[in-house]
Amino acid sequence: MKWFDKIFKPLHQKVHEISHNSSSEADEELDRAIALSLSDHYDDKPAARDKGATDNDEALARALQESFISEGPSGFSSGFSSGFPFGGDGRTRRFSGAHVCARCKKTIGPGRFLSCMGGLWHPECFRCTSCNKPISGSEFSVSGNDPYHKDCYKELFHPRCDVCNLFIPPNYSGLIEYRVHPFWGQRYCPSHEDDNTPRCCSCERLETKNNKYVVLDDGRKLCLECMDSAVMDTNEGQPLYQEIINFYEGMNMKITQQIPMLLVERQALNEARAHESNGHHLTETRGLTLSEEQTVTSVSGSFARARLMKCLQVFRRPRSRGFFGEMRTESMKLRRNCEVTAILVLYGLPRLLTGSILAHELMHAWLRLNGYPSHLNPVVEEGICQVMAHTWLESQIGSSSSSSHGAAKPAPHQFDTSKLREFVMHQIAMDPSPAYGDGFRIGQSAVVQFGLPRTLDHIKLTGDFPVS
Repeated sequence: MKWFDKIFKPLHQKVHEISHNSSSEADEELDRAIALSLSDHYDDKPAARDKGATDNDEALARALQESFISEGPSGFSSGFSSGFPFGGDGRTRRFSGAHVCARCKKTIGPGRFLSCMGGLWHPECFRCTSCNKPISGSEFSVSGNDPYHKDCYKELFHPRCDVCNLFIPPNYSGLIEYRVHPFWGQRYCPSHEDDNTPRCCSCERLETKNNKYVVLDDGRKLCLECMDSAVMDTNEGQPLYQEIINFYEGMNMKITQQIPMLLVERQALNEARAHESNGHHLTETRGLTLSEEQTVTSVSGSFARARLMKCLQVFRRPRSRGFFGEMRTESMKLRRNCEVTAILVLYGLPRLLTGSILAHELMHAWLRLNGYPSHLNPVVEEGICQVMAHTWLESQIGSSSSSSHGAAKPAPHQFDTSKLREFVMHQIAMDPSPAYGDGFRIGQSAVVQFGLPRTLDHIKLTGDFPVS
């Protein structure tokens, strides 16, 4: 599964506030400009002055005027409007309409003002877009053309971890780096991949601070949403198993032998896999089609479901001691009456995922029962099995989660399972492994182009998918 890295770079600006009235040097230059201007205006016998001197005085006065509203190196500065800029002719004049507040559009009179973001502002008019309070600190942040307090900007735009609910810290380069689940979009700190944060064994989402997961007896973790439709024991899985057998018959692919189906714990499944001489399995095995005689331990009875209901009650009342019992299991000797001994599926997975595993494993059984080569290329065998799993999931669009074969109708589910169905289909389609992933994509393309019957006939004759 490919995980995505994201980089977030905050946009902050440094505020450098300038008080022109407090500078003694500026006061001296201002006094000198005033003296020069007044001497020209009131001298009864003015001395002849050349044009160059007049131009220099005017340039000095204009420079002093501009210094009051000059923008600091950070893009944010403040100053004081004196109302007495001087021209070269020595006459005083007020600021013109060019000095208008960017927010209220009123003239900026004598007093303090701010120059930032390409405009002039009354101090009380330069406000945070989020809280609408004046920005008076030493720094502010910008998003688009909107200013924010740094704290307000962080609350709105700085990414939070969906797992620990804290702001995602910057990496060694000062950038905000985080992980994103490619399907669920769950965003989290990179550290959670190495700090033993529990991950749901079904949907792969990480356990969050506010939603704790249930721990199954074999150590797997299950989120509440997946647990809501979990198939917990062999008896409970039988209606679903029969539904998928009927699905095969509806596609003209009848299963001609009665094949036992057992729900087992992870340890029993791994032990059974180790005894199989054939098969091409993922690191985490969820299903297995046996072709040799074995003794396996099955999760049986309604005890597992009752125990699960107790797990659910834990989240509605304080935890108490002693309500967890031992999982009831029984050993079964599986004898080989045909090419297929049994189908094993991991217990405790939600109905849609359990069904897709059963559809996959039944395809293995169908191939063996119908004379296909016993040592097919893994890309071909696992690929066509994944095609059948994906096809069954497609058939579940809009269907109810209850079986229609005489079983008792289960209690209504609290969570919508449509998103989980999309996730399982996404997992099949995007699997990066050569046998399961590439095999599915090649097999699906063949079925779309040639149809399922012709594709199966070609596999039986050549051991490979048909190509155009």
